[in-house]
Amino acid sequence: MISGLITLVIYLIVLGLIFWLLDYLIRTIPLAEPFARIARIILIVVSVLIVIALLLSLVDSGPVRLPRL
Repeated sequence: MISGLITLVIYLIVLGLIFWLLDYLIRTIPLAEPFARIARIILIVVSVLIVIALLLSLVDSGPVRLPRL
């Protein structure tokens, strides 16, 4: 269980860094306002879905792994 929590924390740190980088790129690149907002919403939805999938795999008591698309 402890190894699953450590793996979850590592995944969350990496996903947080990726989210921050993509959010920074979306804010930096000059996009028209509706497209930038839509891109940020898609980024947030995908990030939340990945975090939910990681938490559900932790409840399963199996190893934490990303679902295959």
